[in-house]
Amino acid sequence: MIAETVCSAVAVAGLGIAGVLAFRKRFLKAARTAAYALVPLGLVMTGAVEWIVDTAFSPTAWAGFGVLGVAWLMFMGTRAVERRRSGGTGKKREAVAPAASAPSLGESRPVTPAVQPKQSKQAKAEPAEDFSDIEAILKKHGI
Repeated sequence: MIAETVCSAVAVAGLGIAGVLAFRKRFLKAARTAAYALVPLGLVMTGAVEWIVDTAFSPTAWAGFGVLGVAWLMFMGTRAVERRRSGGTGKKREAVAPAASAPSLGESRPVTPAVQPKQSKQAKAEPAEDFSDIEAILKKHGI
């Protein structure tokens, strides 16, 4: 009952401040203040304030929060153990064997390589990756 009265008083005070701001031609601030002032009133009217007050003073509700906390700790503990066992990589088993060219879970049929466009002779002559300019920059900065 007290919480509802306080929320209603806050709403009325906020609407009064919004009225003063509107009188001073600060309509944007007045609208924003009115919006903030209407939130506690809306919470009172929906019954959310009563629910929060009943929950805050209920031993059963606090025991429920304790059970949820224990469940969360157990969940996080099992995840930590699972990560430690997998070596910290967080990877699950792969569906493709490392040396396989096709997925090991699919049908076993021969895989034909995709047709690749022909490269020019100039492209073949150059190395695929040239890091000389990057190495020069790193040496310049002493890395």
